[in-house]
Amino acid sequence: MQDFKVGYASVNINPRLGCPIFGYYVPRFAKGFLDDLEACAVAFSLNGKTSLLISIDNGGVTKDLIDKITHSIENKTSVCSNDVIICATHTHTSPFCYETDMFEMDYRIVNEYADFLLQRVTDLAVLTLADLKPAKLGIGTVTAPDRIAYIRRYKMKDGTTMTCPPINNPNIDHPIGELDQRVHVIRIDRKNAESIVILNYGLHADCVNGELISSDWIGWVKRTLDKALDGVKCMCIIGAQGDVGSTNVNPIDGDMNDTEISFDNEMKSPGMARFIGRALAGAVLQIYDKVAYQEVDTIKVVKKKLTVQANVPSEQELVTARRYKELHDAGRDDLIPYKAMELTTVVAEALRMCRMANGPKTFELPMSGMRIGDLAFIGIPGEPFTEIGVKIKETDGWGMICPSINTNGKEGYFPSKEAFDEGGYEARTSPFTAGVAQSIVDCAKEILKELKFKDKTK
Repeated sequence: MQDFKVGYASVNINPRLGCPIFGYYVPRFAKGFLDDLEACAVAFSLNGKTSLLISIDNGGVTKDLIDKITHSIENKTSVCSNDVIICATHTHTSPFCYETDMFEMDYRIVNEYADFLLQRVTDLAVLTLADLKPAKLGIGTVTAPDRIAYIRRYKMKDGTTMTCPPINNPNIDHPIGELDQRVHVIRIDRKNAESIVILNYGLHADCVNGELISSDWIGWVKRTLDKALDGVKCMCIIGAQGDVGSTNVNPIDGDMNDTEISFDNEMKSPGMARFIGRALAGAVLQIYDKVAYQEVDTIKVVKKKLTVQANVPSEQELVTARRYKELHDAGRDDLIPYKAMELTTVVAEALRMCRMANGPKTFELPMSGMRIGDLAFIGIPGEPFTEIGVKIKETDGWGMICPSINTNGKEGYFPSKEAFDEGGYEARTSPFTAGVAQSIVDCAKEILKELKFKDKTK
């Protein structure tokens, strides 16, 4: 008889005021809180085999800090570091937990928060394992509501490609790419304990802006479901979203309700986060009572190192890049001949080139996969374009495949092959070359094959 158990816990991970805020290439420092940041975890256990899936409300956690956390968990619990997968929700109103060249900041505060996160997530693992209860697991998929997600890369009428063009720009021709509107829902019912919902959907958590800490739309999903479903806890695992945002460049009807146009010409406000969070919670409610329950006969984690080529700049490219970096570091972005998202693009591209002036020639990406019965999570250490997630989901033989961004690392954008020729923010700032998308898909399929056919839990 199978002995499937699941545990859940969450902890508050709010920073102190004054911490530098992740998200943009302009200085922002926390002045208050719109809502709490959380780390939450689900433990899956079957006949003595236990794995941990952890989600952190943060822009991204580096693989070095991830390694520290997973080894700390191994030292404090019975779970091996290899059986821990940690992902970030990528909220753009969370603290930096790593040193960066995006703007000048006090690294003492950054490192202090990283140390805090290490301890809090270790404690979280202990609490989650103490909560293990007999469980059953169901899965279901529903279509996301309209008007919450949009492809954010556009072909312009003048032949150029632009990420997040200004609203109602007459030069906009058409979006480049297609949305994956599948909302994957995992429901876990536990004996004499709260049920758990895991939501998987690909959309940037970049609705709020400003200098107030917020979990963005993720927090609204959790709070809405907590009220709608008594005794249910929620975790959000963000799917492939590198080219997906929440701005409708041609707004209609009430699209602008409770919404502001930000410095980079996008639709942002706490109201946007509320709208998206409530809408996605509504999608969960459509399928919650009709999930298909699955037998869980296997729990397994596979991790692989994927080597990919680096996008090393030429000496000619570095001339302009160094000039833009000097102006940016001096706080003189006004002397760089671009505005809004185009300015963000050239600054980010310049910093990427200067950072990589002396290599490396390759990067090693920590890819991961977790199998829970007929369900698989595929961890990607950065932000893949939608088509990468779609191709991974096309793998046969699974009840559900959930790609997960910024998982076990934060390595940048993974654009489609075509995007490197087309241009746009994501491709121009990516540290990788055009073959990275196919490499990730191939590695993910190798992981899925290993999860499916090797070393079943007895």
